Amino acid sequence: MSDTVGGMQRAAVIGAGQMGNGIAHVFAVSGHEVTMIDVSADALARGRDTIARNLERQVKKGALDAEAAGAALARIQTATALDAVGTAQIVVEAATERTDLKFRIFEDLDRLAPEGAILASNTSSISITEIAARTTRPELVIGMHFMNPVPVMQLVEVIRGLATSDATTAQVMALSRALGKTPVEVNDFPGFVANRILMPMINEAIYCVMEGVGTPEAIDTVMKLGMNHPMGPLTLADFIGLDTCLAILEVLHDGLGDPKYRPCPLLRKYVAAGWLGRKSGRGFYQY
Repeated sequence: MSDTVGGMQRAAVIGAGQMGNGIAHVFAVSGHEVTMIDVSADALARGRDTIARNLERQVKKGALDAEAAGAALARIQTATALDAVGTAQIVVEAATERTDLKFRIFEDLDRLAPEGAILASNTSSISITEIAARTTRPELVIGMHFMNPVPVMQLVEVIRGLATSDATTAQVMALSRALGKTPVEVNDFPGFVANRILMPMINEAIYCVMEGVGTPEAIDTVMKLGMNHPMGPLTLADFIGLDTCLAILEVLHDGLGDPKYRPCPLLRKYVAAGWLGRKSGRGFYQY
């Protein structure tokens, strides 16, 4: 494995939430030693439990044998301090989608990660160029935007910042393929490709609810049966988290300055009420 992926055998993942534990899972299954880092010991325990359950599910489906699943779990260490990145050859940050937080993490990673280590962010919308500018190694900073749920979804959006080198991009494209994913290289503009196209659709679906055009069920059914989407936009918004959808729309609106990205007032209202979707038990649907 280390020979095929430019020597990147040891990985660190920052964040043990939905995305972080999924990223740690795919790295471990592919033979990498992984350190999953989170400030919360509880979050780490929950993340590890989720990985164990998801590995078990893969074994039941016949996608993985029990021995390989056990070996993958054994490759995952956990830590609550960021200095655990000290031996990593690639670090993937999957913290909450907040600009100030990501900037601070990358300043610390630049200080703590080995010289020559690639620093990747799983951000779904924040500028890789701006994140890279917080470091002394902008040529080694890149976006690796995995899709949720990470063990299942094939796509990795690989985002080049202004200073990202060709060598870093080539290594991360090769690494993504070695993880069993399909990488697509894109450039650093607000929302990249995935969310620049997806979020206005979700936002428009929310306007349809607010204006009484249709119920959430009706809107989702139209998109599923009429456009062959596997999941309606409002079900998907609840799955992503309405707070995350709002944060991405704000990045698009601020970064591109076009009123078509203005977040729907009903989305703001739901987030203010704590109706964040599946994770809070209520969004456009009850869970």
